[in-house]
Amino acid sequence: MSESASKPMYERIFETLRDAIIARQYDVGDRVPSEKELGDAHGVSRITSKKALELLAGAGYIVRQPGRGSFVADPAAAKEPAKGPAGQRVVARRPARADGKLLIGLVITDFADSYGTALIYGMEEASRLHGAYLVLRRSFGVPAYEEEAIRGLLALGVDGLIVFPAQGEYFNAEILKLVIAKFPLVLVDRHLKGVAAASISTDNVKAAKEGTHYLFGLGHASIAFLTPPPADTTAIEERIEGFIQAHAEKGIKVDRALWIEDIASSLPQANAEDNRRRDIAKIKDHLERHPEITAMFATEYNIAQLAFRAARELGLSVPDELSILCFDSPEINGAFPLTHLKQDQHGMGTLAFEHVLKLRDGEPLPRKTLLDAALVVGESTAPMKPRRRDV
Repeated sequence: MSESASKPMYERIFETLRDAIIARQYDVGDRVPSEKELGDAHGVSRITSKKALELLAGAGYIVRQPGRGSFVADPAAAKEPAKGPAGQRVVARRPARADGKLLIGLVITDFADSYGTALIYGMEEASRLHGAYLVLRRSFGVPAYEEEAIRGLLALGVDGLIVFPAQGEYFNAEILKLVIAKFPLVLVDRHLKGVAAASISTDNVKAAKEGTHYLFGLGHASIAFLTPPPADTTAIEERIEGFIQAHAEKGIKVDRALWIEDIASSLPQANAEDNRRRDIAKIKDHLERHPEITAMFATEYNIAQLAFRAARELGLSVPDELSILCFDSPEINGAFPLTHLKQDQHGMGTLAFEHVLKLRDGEPLPRKTLLDAALVVGESTAPMKPRRRDV
């Protein structure tokens, strides 16, 4: 396979248009093909063609004008990284600091005891071990904040970046620029489809299968699945896939009528009590309409907390009448109130930091690194008992 054929389509479209502009097939001020026109011409989605145009704009080849289209800028002003031998892109590296210390930036949506804190601990300990410093910025799941954080950290002169991408289907143009420029970058917890960046995450499919089989083993067959909108978030999509695969392996039909796929209050930008109250009401109504449900599988700890509150308000006993299982859970007073799939956050953080350093040294890395999660049995699951019908 040629080097060109192995590249993502957005990069190939970017290079085709860039070369056409340099060759003066388009003069300054000329309109270039739109997202739809590029998508039709190359047989790709508008998301892919949009990424190519965003890269061209970021490199200074075009100017995008909302409602009008994209127009050729002065090619002499292009900011694309220089090329080295054999046309390879070269990232301009800052000279080493006087004290020899490396600076690695971290952009993370948010963190809490249930998820994120141990991840940062792993990175910070690795930074000390390597005589480096970790600089952190939160995005709260807002793409604009994420872009701003990346630009700010690059302006500080960081030697590499670790990014926990903002939740949703948005493809951050700043991340795409880093990938094109081969800047040392590692994505954590999820990967971006079609983006050739190294990532480290949990083996979510395997973990979700293990959790679901555990509930099956307790006799539960009518299991509600609680999740925020998947919206191309790979971690959530993979947990859904594991849940479905476990049903197939057990020969149990997946009943999506038992699912709630729009729990929004666990998202960083929607973290407010009013939103939680709406989601709790939604779960209560769901349990009342589906008395056959005897267990709930939540994709996140905060969602499991909502399920627990909903059950308590309905007078349902957890775990006697309703079992609850989730991903991640903090330890409280030496015990785990919730049965959960414990991700290796510390190991993920350590590896992420070490992988950034390896990329900086030019070492090749696998596109995806997956770590196992461990099933931790807490106090929220028990053998199945039929629920009372008067709830």
